[in-house]
Amino acid sequence: MKVVLASCAALPEGDGDEDGLVEVLLRDGVDVVWQPWGEAVDADLVVLRTTWDYPERLDEFLAWCESVPALVNPLPVVRWNTDKSYLVELAARGVAVVPTAVVEPGENPDFPGGEFVVKPAIGAGSRGAGRFTDHAEARAHLEALGVRALVQPYQSSVDAHGETAMVFFEGEYSHSFHKGPMLAQGLAESESGLYVEEKLRGIEPTERQIELADQALDVAAELLSLSRKDFLYARVDVVEGENGEPLLLELELTEPSLGLKHTSEDAASRLSAAIRRTASR
Repeated sequence: MKVVLASCAALPEGDGDEDGLVEVLLRDGVDVVWQPWGEAVDADLVVLRTTWDYPERLDEFLAWCESVPALVNPLPVVRWNTDKSYLVELAARGVAVVPTAVVEPGENPDFPGGEFVVKPAIGAGSRGAGRFTDHAEARAHLEALGVRALVQPYQSSVDAHGETAMVFFEGEYSHSFHKGPMLAQGLAESESGLYVEEKLRGIEPTERQIELADQALDVAAELLSLSRKDFLYARVDVVEGENGEPLLLELELTEPSLGLKHTSEDAASRLSAAIRRTASR
């Protein structure tokens, strides 16, 4: 069995989070290699991982994904999930989502009161995200982006409590990790050029957070006419709303960091088993 972990030219062997996974896959008898996306692939399964330069080349990326015979997560998931406008669809189906407005290029949005976030609808690693109170600065940022964007009220609880990222394999909960606040006033800064550095640590989610994650996955699967088990991996990022209840910030189904370095080795074993089951179907 040969499995390719898809990366990008800037991170040809990932960012280190999957090092333990590679060791487990090799132990489990899988011929696993890293390969930047865009190249021809000969493998039983291609797993999208650190393909984080695709936002500027989305059409090319999607065409490559379509050329891959066995891709996870599958192409319909990638097409839907690479545009964060999916949050509006989830909210319309009753999922508790951070209030989200989609702004097309050239539109003049009605910004929320207080602090708010502006970020590209198609983006990875928080690149291009900014936190504002000044409407003129936010409009200038939208103009500079020149692409479809999201506008969301900033959730002040993030400053104190950060985000909780819950990871699922084949629709089943695996583990969680905590993400510290990343956005100071102004634009998020990226040392690598691909993603904003995050402060991560393991954490146990609350029952309400798990319930919200389950609902988000169920609704996404329904929208895509799939089963939750069709998502090899999923990461559900939630924050605390003003009333203390969790709100969905993002549902990551394309290329999320899975926080494998911040949990037990059992998580890599669970993902290896899921990869082997998927590749053998």
